[in-house]
Amino acid sequence: MTTSTDAVSTSGPRALTWARRRRSAAAFWRQYRSHRAGLVGLAVLALIALIALAAPLLVGAGSQSVTQAPGGPMESPSAEFPLGTDQFGRSLLALLVWGTRVSLTVGLLAAFLSVAIGTLVGITAGHFKGWYGTVVMRITDWFLVMPTLVLAIALATVLSRSVWTTVLAIGVTTWPTTARLVRAQTLSVESRPYIERSTALGGGHRHIMSRHVLPNVMPLVLAQTTLVISTAILTEATLAFLGLSDPTIVSWGGLLQDAREAGAVSSGNWWYLAPPGLAIAVVALAFTLCGRTIETVLNPKLGVTR
Repeated sequence: MTTSTDAVSTSGPRALTWARRRRSAAAFWRQYRSHRAGLVGLAVLALIALIALAAPLLVGAGSQSVTQAPGGPMESPSAEFPLGTDQFGRSLLALLVWGTRVSLTVGLLAAFLSVAIGTLVGITAGHFKGWYGTVVMRITDWFLVMPTLVLAIALATVLSRSVWTTVLAIGVTTWPTTARLVRAQTLSVESRPYIERSTALGGGHRHIMSRHVLPNVMPLVLAQTTLVISTAILTEATLAFLGLSDPTIVSWGGLLQDAREAGAVSSGNWWYLAPPGLAIAVVALAFTLCGRTIETVLNPKLGVTR
């Protein structure tokens, strides 16, 4: 007959670790789903992600073709074209669906790059105190006081116009806020007694940062990521609207730029302007709702309403 102690000993520390993680994830989901705003944001993001993944099946890559446009230029909404057509006669609904892929991809990649840089800078600046932490945080402060959009525009102007340039321009200019938040959390974690015990037992810098500090700052990083994604999508749309992205790729910001060049504002063609603008606003709001809910679950002291 196997006792509970034998079961625990045979399961191993790795199994116990994963069991604790599963319990933590289940507890997190129970608290998350009690917030209506977070569930609404998550449902909207799931729907938009599904549309982005199924875009080739829904509209096909041929919908971007200028030479094979199915309609006339600037047609108003109709049964054949629910959102009208652009200046080349392409269906705006098809372009909006296809642009979902680019806007979400750029937003996600840029946000992950930004958060990765901010997390690395924040942890190292909080762990290695002294001249290194001082120099790094002064550089971070310099980036904070500089207008992010201006820096992104300057970088996108210097480099070639492509999706990767847009991702790089957004990622390397939006990391300072994450860095300061992670540094503050790192200082809080390293003030705890078990960090001192780990150091006394011979734990090196890499061990402490990777095994003790990083797991404790990951909840903050997760919440910050969802908030940075909305900022990245808005910045990508702004760069595309200013003509600093790849003109051969369809995105929501690029559609707004095309509408401006086609004179949709002066001619009153609202169907050319409203759909991409609303899509950007809805996605940014959905990510913000999810981010605020994650913050509330991880830090109930925030007291965000449900």
